[in-house]
Amino acid sequence: MEAAALPAALELVAGGGAGLSPEKRAVLRPSLLLLQRDYRFERVWFWGCIQGVRGAYYIAEGLGPDRAAPRSRLYSLNCVEWSLLPPATEEMVAQAGQLKGRFQGDPSFEYEYTEINTEDAERLFEDGKEPMIKEEARLVATIELIDRAVGIIPRGAFVKTPLGSVHENRNFEGLSLMEAKKLSSYFHFTEPVNLKNKTLLEKADLDPSTDFLDSLEHDTPQGSWTVQLEKGGTVVVLRSLLWLGLTFYHVPMTKQYGYVYFGTGEKNFDLPFML
Repeated sequence: MEAAALPAALELVAGGGAGLSPEKRAVLRPSLLLLQRDYRFERVWFWGCIQGVRGAYYIAEGLGPDRAAPRSRLYSLNCVEWSLLPPATEEMVAQAGQLKGRFQGDPSFEYEYTEINTEDAERLFEDGKEPMIKEEARLVATIELIDRAVGIIPRGAFVKTPLGSVHENRNFEGLSLMEAKKLSSYFHFTEPVNLKNKTLLEKADLDPSTDFLDSLEHDTPQGSWTVQLEKGGTVVVLRSLLWLGLTFYHVPMTKQYGYVYFGTGEKNFDLPFML
């Protein structure tokens, strides 16, 4: 969610019970604005918080002119001092997907990486290293996984130029209340997968400038999203049951929208059995 609109946005997603303490709220917004200035980001989003056993990671994302370009990610243990995270690699994502259990809250903590193929294990042992993965790498990969799976935006909020770059749509004035209650009105803000598999006939009715992402209506398993009206029916709230703690909000007929994550960083693998 946008750093400049943080206090109001946190109130709109507070219906799920998660949030920040008054002390953290007081320091977070000015801290993010300083972060935007120091790193010269065009925009800064507060991504959320991953709660560990001994501490919590507060996550921010810095954006440049092209909103679809890889984002810079930073974490803080106190909402004041921020550290830049390395870019996520596919190797990191694959390794982190095999780790189970809670985060510790210590970036230097090392996990024993037991599920490793023979070739990688031999290479590590030849180098005199044990197969380990640091919690910082797991943090990077988990943020990437959550963004890919449940990072969402309303339809029309961004436009794709003929050159391929993605920018905020200045003409976007929000979804109507009727449209805001449909899963098809929301897109995954990541590289599309299902869209590439559609036939030319299926793409005929799509607007290439706005319909360049995958919508939520075909997410698997079916029923992995809940859509609710809150604040007297003035706010549409989507919550993910796959990554518990991810909450998206949109105020219909306005430009107010965003998502935030407050959770343990663990995927809900039991979801297919719960539906």
